[in-house]
Amino acid sequence: MIHIQSIIEILVKGFAIGVIVSAPMGPVGILCIQRTLNKGRWYGVATGLGACLSDILYALLTGFGMSFVFDYINKNIFYLQFFGSIMLFIFGIYTFRTNPVKSIRPTSLKKGSYFHNFITAFLVTLSNPLIIFLYIGLFARFAFIEPGVLLFEKIASYLALIVGELAWWLTITFFVNHVRRRFNLRGIWTLNRIIGSIVIVVSIIGVIYTLLGESLY
Repeated sequence: MIHIQSIIEILVKGFAIGVIVSAPMGPVGILCIQRTLNKGRWYGVATGLGACLSDILYALLTGFGMSFVFDYINKNIFYLQFFGSIMLFIFGIYTFRTNPVKSIRPTSLKKGSYFHNFITAFLVTLSNPLIIFLYIGLFARFAFIEPGVLLFEKIASYLALIVGELAWWLTITFFVNHVRRRFNLRGIWTLNRIIGSIVIVVSIIGVIYTLLGESLY
């Protein structure tokens, strides 16, 4: 039997994970902003979609791998959620301290096709398999992969994750395109610091709730 409350919880978790994975301004984020400013919003969107597809492949790979160790997860849920919170904390610190402006590269004067912009972003994101460790931490912290869930719920969870990523890329390209005349590089660093701070706070709350033996999500 499918419970509405359970579905809503799954959708919220998936959406949150999608945003957390996409939001930090790494090389692909900077590339998306550059292309939005130099080529136009839809070239930025194509770049974001490429990154999104790569992230989804890694999310599916992570979820598929974790599905084989359900018994281990259930027996060690405390340690896994604690590990997930620590991973989030480290990720937050890294995001806060990283200056994304250093990732800026000279842009080509040629716009290229939407597909070219899509595939290059896909390959750049795919070249960073360390994102799997971030997914492991997030999936453990949010209890995203649980045994006994229905196929419908699994599909809904990954669709929510996709929507979260797409929502971020559409939002950032719209924002950058809208304020292109007032946009400056310092704003990117400030955005990274805000995102990093939010992730750090969430991770600390997660650690506290885990130590207290309570469920945060």
